Amino acid sequence: MKHATFAALAAIMIGGAASAETLKMATIEPSLGPAIVMSTFANIVNDALDSTDIEVAGGGAATLHAVEAGRGNIDMFMASPSVHPLMLAGKAMYSNEPEAPELAKNLALIMWFPYGQYHYTVRADSGIETLDDIEGTTVFLGPAGGGAFATARDWIEATTGLVAGTDYEAITANWATGFQAFQDGKIDVYVNGCLDPCQQFLQITETEEIRFVGPQDWSGEAVTKFLGKFRNLAQVPAGGYNGQVNEAAVMSHDTNVGIGVRADLDEETVYQITKAFWDNIDKVTSDAPWAQAITIENAVQDLGMPLHPGALRYYKEVGAL
Repeated sequence: MKHATFAALAAIMIGGAASAETLKMATIEPSLGPAIVMSTFANIVNDALDSTDIEVAGGGAATLHAVEAGRGNIDMFMASPSVHPLMLAGKAMYSNEPEAPELAKNLALIMWFPYGQYHYTVRADSGIETLDDIEGTTVFLGPAGGGAFATARDWIEATTGLVAGTDYEAITANWATGFQAFQDGKIDVYVNGCLDPCQQFLQITETEEIRFVGPQDWSGEAVTKFLGKFRNLAQVPAGGYNGQVNEAAVMSHDTNVGIGVRADLDEETVYQITKAFWDNIDKVTSDAPWAQAITIENAVQDLGMPLHPGALRYYKEVGAL
């Protein structure tokens, strides 16, 4: 797929106006927090620039979107600091994708942002008080084969010793189906990482009470290994939702995800969209509390994925690097 450069676009006149370059952004289920952040990014850029139009398509796995971006079939995707090394090495979910290491070289970063605390959710009357109590239950961890599934599975095992498929059933479903299954009472535990307030929990607590659960103990070598370089402990606070029965915060974990881009996308284009976002981020912070967690300091962390030259130029220009 070929795209005109920013300079070339400026020279193409239709009815006296420049033709906008269309960029394709793929993200996960549209109702999820990271997808909302990415869609907001696109909306801000589209409002600010006449030269660029970002089209957002929601749904599917971010791990597959990275492959499509590497191939040049899409332009932007949700990046992960823990998944990118696996793609470079052709391991885990990329073990059956021989092109993955080479495709990963055509991926770069615009910015990181917090994924949000993982919320391990049960009904208030379930009798489940901690993660250690989920033995024998049915759990939605996230779509099988995705990064969220692996992360939630590994946190449970690291903190409780419970193994998916042996000590509890991890259902196979996409994000929408997993959420609906919890709403319908077909599963016991629903896991979703997001920046509060999350749409899913606002919706659930309109009709019933829920409890967020954490492990009894989150110390030890297994937890340290789980956290590694890219994850951190993070609490889910009490009182975040009207139907939340927690009387105290529960321990969970968080990570960063990012807005990734084809490394071969025009430098000036990426510079302009990066600048347009940060120049206008204050327009959404008052209406979207989650946006307060997005900072330029967090965006430029060195988490192992290179910044696109266009984004790098902007961050150096404003003194963030």
